[in-house]
Amino acid sequence: MNVFEFIREKKADFKDNTEQYKLKLEPKLRFISSKINFKLKNTLNNPWISNFKPIDSSYFFGQRKAEPNQTIKIVYSKINNILGEEIFVGSWELVDQNCIDGFATLTGDDQWIHTNKERAKKESPFKTTIAHGFLTLSLIPKLTESFNFNDIHPNVKMVVNYGLNKVRFPYPIKSGSNIRGRTKIISVTPFKNCVEVVNQISVEVEGRKRLGCIAESVIRVYY
Repeated sequence: MNVFEFIREKKADFKDNTEQYKLKLEPKLRFISSKINFKLKNTLNNPWISNFKPIDSSYFFGQRKAEPNQTIKIVYSKINNILGEEIFVGSWELVDQNCIDGFATLTGDDQWIHTNKERAKKESPFKTTIAHGFLTLSLIPKLTESFNFNDIHPNVKMVVNYGLNKVRFPYPIKSGSNIRGRTKIISVTPFKNCVEVVNQISVEVEGRKRLGCIAESVIRVYY
């Protein structure tokens, strides 16, 4: 018997043995499967399962969330009552070439579409230089600084920038444009000694229908 015949013979034996084991095991596996399904069905239909409450993970992963203090509860209630309302419209602010050049120097983003007026006039589809998107974003505090959370409730200790959820720059802001910010509160969450507020900031460009920027700004106001 050569090597190839030996391999064929062993392969045939293995196939026969596999089929035999399958025939023996299949009824047992079916029985076990039906038994598990029966147990599971009876457990889920048992009335006590509806009263089952998952274990609070805070018992294992730290303390429970602290209860907001009385001031925070008042602030939360006041802000919650004005959700979706426009709470502030800023004054017009000029974005000139000096402002754009200063931002380019500070950040190192001196691409010609921002800083080279002659080239932009010839090659840019906007025919002039435009502000950096991040410059517009960085101006949001200035565009909204006149709004004071003390007007909602006094004795604010500090307001902390907590980040951004969404940011878009639908329309380019050309050098020499006037822009202003409009603020709308879209959500509020109470914590122990602060409220987390999500503001929708819309940056308008004077004389244009499309916005220069729309962003969801997240801040925490501490009392």
